[in-house]
Amino acid sequence: MKAVKIRRIVVTALVVLLAYLLQCTVFPALEIAGIKPNLMLIVTASFGFMRGPREGMFVGFASGLLIDIQYGDMIGFYALIYLVAGYINGLSEQIYFDEDIKLPLFLIAGSDFVYGIAVYFLTFLLRSDFNFLHYLNRIIIPEAIYTIAVTLIVYPLLLFINHKLEAEEKRSASKFV
Repeated sequence: MKAVKIRRIVVTALVVLLAYLLQCTVFPALEIAGIKPNLMLIVTASFGFMRGPREGMFVGFASGLLIDIQYGDMIGFYALIYLVAGYINGLSEQIYFDEDIKLPLFLIAGSDFVYGIAVYFLTFLLRSDFNFLHYLNRIIIPEAIYTIAVTLIVYPLLLFINHKLEAEEKRSASKFV
C-alpha cells in the first residue's frame, strides 16, 4: 500500500515538473500577442477536481512555488494563489465525472479568470495602475481562452495518468481483501 502512495507522489511530482518545464521552455514559443496558456493552472485544477482539495492544494503549492522561483518578485505569492485554486477546484470532486469534459473546462476557465483578476488586484492595482478594462480585454480573457484551448489537449493526458494510478491503487487494495 505504501509503494502505491509513493508511486502516486512520484508521478504527480513528475507531472508538475514536466508542466513547469513546458511552461518555461516550449510555451513562450507558442505565445500569441504576448499571451501564453497557463499550463500550471491546468495541472493544479485538474489534480484538484480529480483527487480532492488536499491533493489540489499540494499540487497548487508546488506549482506556485516553482513559478515564484522562476518569475516571482517574492516567494510565496503565486504559491498561495495556486494553493487556493487547487483547494477550490478540489471542492468539486464530488460532482466530477470523468466522461464529462464540460465541468473541467468550466472550472479551469473560471480558475484562470479568477487567477488573472487576483494577479491584477494584488500586483497592478497596488501600484496604482487603474486600467482594469485594458488588462481584462488584453490579458485575462485572451489567456483564459488560450488556456481552455490547451486544456482540450492536456486534460485527456492528465485523465489517462489519473486512471492508470487509480487502477493501480484498486489492484493493490484488492490484494489485501
